[in-house]
Amino acid sequence: MRLILVVLLALAGFSVPVAAQNAPVQALLQEFGAQVAKPSRKTIQPVIDALAGSGLAEMPRVLEAWGERELWRRKSDELFFRGIEEEDRTLRIFDLDTDAELGVFPRADFKQAKPNSGVQALISTALVRFQLSDPDPARRAEALLAIQRGAQAAHLGPLRASIEGETDSDLRALKERLAGLLTITYDTDSNARLSAIEMVSTDLGVDVRAALNPLVATTRDAVVGSEPGPGNIAAIIEPGSDMSAEDAYDFLAEKGLVPARISDGEIHAALAANIEEGRVGGVPLAQLSDPTSRLTAYDGLADANLVPPRVRPGDIELALSSHTIFDTYSDPDPLVTDAAHKALSSIETRVGFNQALDLSLDALSLASIYFLAAIGLAITFGVMGVINMAHGEFIMMGAYTGYVVQQFVPDYTLSIIIALPLAFAVTFGAGVAMERLVIRWLYHRPLETLLATFGISIALQQLAKNIFGTQARPLTSPGWLDGAWVLNDVVSISYIRIAIFVLALMFLGLFLFIMKRTRLGLETRAVTQNPRMAGAMGINPDRVNMLTFGLGSGIAGVAGVAIGLFAKVTSELGSDYIVQSFMTVVVGGVGNIWGALAGAAMIGFLQKGIEWFNPSNTLAAQTYMIIFIIIFIQFRPRGIIALKGRAAGD
Repeated sequence: MRLILVVLLALAGFSVPVAAQNAPVQALLQEFGAQVAKPSRKTIQPVIDALAGSGLAEMPRVLEAWGERELWRRKSDELFFRGIEEEDRTLRIFDLDTDAELGVFPRADFKQAKPNSGVQALISTALVRFQLSDPDPARRAEALLAIQRGAQAAHLGPLRASIEGETDSDLRALKERLAGLLTITYDTDSNARLSAIEMVSTDLGVDVRAALNPLVATTRDAVVGSEPGPGNIAAIIEPGSDMSAEDAYDFLAEKGLVPARISDGEIHAALAANIEEGRVGGVPLAQLSDPTSRLTAYDGLADANLVPPRVRPGDIELALSSHTIFDTYSDPDPLVTDAAHKALSSIETRVGFNQALDLSLDALSLASIYFLAAIGLAITFGVMGVINMAHGEFIMMGAYTGYVVQQFVPDYTLSIIIALPLAFAVTFGAGVAMERLVIRWLYHRPLETLLATFGISIALQQLAKNIFGTQARPLTSPGWLDGAWVLNDVVSISYIRIAIFVLALMFLGLFLFIMKRTRLGLETRAVTQNPRMAGAMGINPDRVNMLTFGLGSGIAGVAGVAIGLFAKVTSELGSDYIVQSFMTVVVGGVGNIWGALAGAAMIGFLQKGIEWFNPSNTLAAQTYMIIFIIIFIQFRPRGIIALKGRAAGD
């Protein structure tokens, strides 16, 4: 039935009332009918300006249809319509003035207006003036984003005009900022540009520097005489100081002001081409191995007008004294370039400060990770004097515990809440078992303890490979930890790093509470200071050692969950942190929680500082860090905060 209707309409002829034909939009399009139907980028701009500036409320819709290639012209009477292509080679036609649907007709009766990409860009620019004042804030935001991506001089006027009526404070601020940037680049009023430059002189945005840098860009040129050419002169180049005399002469030659110097290759080719009876330029061939003889031979050829004369040092000096080489700013206004220099200098200072702040935040984040990884080792090493090489595997066990929990609890937030205490329980139990079965028999035998725990670490790694395989497992962070806290274009820190920093502070507070406010903490401190006296007072040192080792192992498990949120969860996860953990403990002071905190801060800031100087080679940065720590220990063998008692005596 639909096909029959289309055929009948085609046979009957699709007519439009005379009033509709004389409607404002249709009449305006008919005025520029040929240009709209077959647009050319070179000639279409006046047409687009006339359409956009007509003041007709329907024109934005018409321009959008044209840009999206939905503008069609009927062949019979050359009227324009908005048309949507259907699947059966028909068009659903809409009136341009009223946007009323007129029916479905054969596509063969119409010809599509096909603007190319260049014309579409011009149409998009014209639409910006309407979109900037659109009632929908989302449309206004889209228009501002389009300006940010491809700003043009034509955007400046509509952008300024839309600021006064903007009701959204965020969009208004963005409009004012963009208007300032476009003023710097495109405005012809010097005072307006100076005000805009002053306004952005404290802005750290990359787009601000992108707008200011072209103002201070220079081009190099040269003229005959002592006075530089017209323009905004940036600097007079002094040969021998700003550039070598040879380079200055070559630059003059590139500009065609002096003859070019003859290269060694050209001299060699000229000599080879002018050999006569075993001589070149009066010099025997046997003597041409000497550079001075070659130059003499070439000069002989030049005297005979066989080759171009060679440029001599005196010629270079004379040419440089009779020419001036200078740099010219691309912007002709000296006041603007001076203001741009001052603004860039101010921005550079602020960028440097913020880079230092960003580096400090990175270092603080890394220090919190090292602190979490080392706090358990600080407890066991300090209280018990045990070198636990399997401490890294407790970190790995905690990370895998978090992964297993997420397999059963798909809610990432809830899974992390469950995984933290569960990882503590699992690694606490593993630490107690390890202390009861192995460590307790090896007290005061550090070498055997080191070898035994190293063997256990290898066994735990292999066990993890057998259970979970060698492929990295994901430990996904909750959605609210995605992204980063962005202060400006220079300073940012991920929410995961912030969460780990907060977790480190929580464990610092928890540990201090345990050590200062609980019986276990009191007994632990007593055993640390004097185990024999503590035993004489009724404290069981073996029980304290067991619980202390379990506590340190449990904290390592919690650290594993935190580290697994941003690192790959593999069987080698712990080995990546065991060296830094031992360095943190040794540098900070064995067995002292404040020492571990100080050591973590020192290593974190040191590593980030070294990486800043050598960002392309992290392995070299770690090597330099280890060398520094070795030197540091030579002068302070007991660490930053030395511990008194058994650990200090050991």
